Amino acid sequence: MMTFRNPLSHKHLSGYMRVRSRRGNWLAVVLLRVSRRDLFFCLTALLVFCLGSVFYQFSGGAPKVLLDVGFYLGRFAGGHGPLAPRALPFPSQVVYNRVGKCGSRTLVLLLRMLVDRHGFTLISSDIHNKTRLTKREQENLIRNISTTPQPFLYTRHVHFLNFSRFRTDEPVHINIIRDPINRFLSNYFFRRFGDWRGEENHVVRTPGMKDDERYLDINTCILESYPECSNPRLFYIIPYFCGQHPQCREPGLWALETAKQNVLDHYLLVGVLEELEDVLLLLERLLPHFFSDVLNIYKSPEYRKLGNMTGTVHKQTPDLEALQVLYERMEYEYKFYNFVKAQFHLTKRKIGLRSGPKPSRPYSSVLQRKDLQEELEEEETEDSLEWTDQT
Repeated sequence: MMTFRNPLSHKHLSGYMRVRSRRGNWLAVVLLRVSRRDLFFCLTALLVFCLGSVFYQFSGGAPKVLLDVGFYLGRFAGGHGPLAPRALPFPSQVVYNRVGKCGSRTLVLLLRMLVDRHGFTLISSDIHNKTRLTKREQENLIRNISTTPQPFLYTRHVHFLNFSRFRTDEPVHINIIRDPINRFLSNYFFRRFGDWRGEENHVVRTPGMKDDERYLDINTCILESYPECSNPRLFYIIPYFCGQHPQCREPGLWALETAKQNVLDHYLLVGVLEELEDVLLLLERLLPHFFSDVLNIYKSPEYRKLGNMTGTVHKQTPDLEALQVLYERMEYEYKFYNFVKAQFHLTKRKIGLRSGPKPSRPYSSVLQRKDLQEELEEEETEDSLEWTDQT
């Protein structure tokens, strides 16, 4: 049998409505009062924030009063320590751990022409033969770099330095590499005969080198496995990106993968010398406070007059058999080179930059064909005729 509840009486219903109406009116009044006060507070806070942001952009850092407030708030929350150093609103610390015979003299020469124009500090180390450092040497070098007046660009032939390992602010890292065989040949003949500057001034490169080593045929060096033409001496580019760990100097997968990861994690740009003009254009886009107008300078007659003198002299092309042996010995170097080139092309696509003509063909593509000895000799002749500072 169904049962029905008696409806609320009129007296109970009217009382319930009065209570609900009273609560609603009280809530509306409270919300109205709070909203007016909060609206004024929010608008004031927004105005202060906007003015502070403008001031930050124009002065290169936050106002001292805001830093002091942040400092005392940090102390109140339990944090202690000095105020953070004043930071510039653009990347103001750049490290270029330049790889030997990969266009580094070209870029340093351009940077010297840009220093006065853009007002940054350029530190180009004269230390060329100490790329591996002890932990204490790393710590001292990183401290010296970090205390340089900003903005600065520091450059040296040194394997990758991990600033975060020493609890130091990470700078922007940049670099350039080239086809590994091209780099090896440039270094091989530069050690023996130098460049056009030394040629004109009759300067003997590597005075202590004996004649039998200086005039050692490149094919003999490769095919008879002289130390200079074998591993680990050929394992050269990867350690510049792998770092200071002893295993970074051992040809193998660990060093290769570590170098790749460091490129992804720490480097703003790693370019390839075969596309140097695109590298310069990307540096202009990514670091304009340092590299603005660098491409125009590179193409100027003033630079060409100086750049012509940095080309390696007396270069020769090895036989195809020797090139093939080199290519096999440089397996990991070419894997890294191809990885960097792919990343570089990806960056170009993201920026919207179309690839320009390539001034020289990497040996990795040449060695995929068998009938190219004549083409190699032709290419060598062209290289000797045209001005180049890519060595």
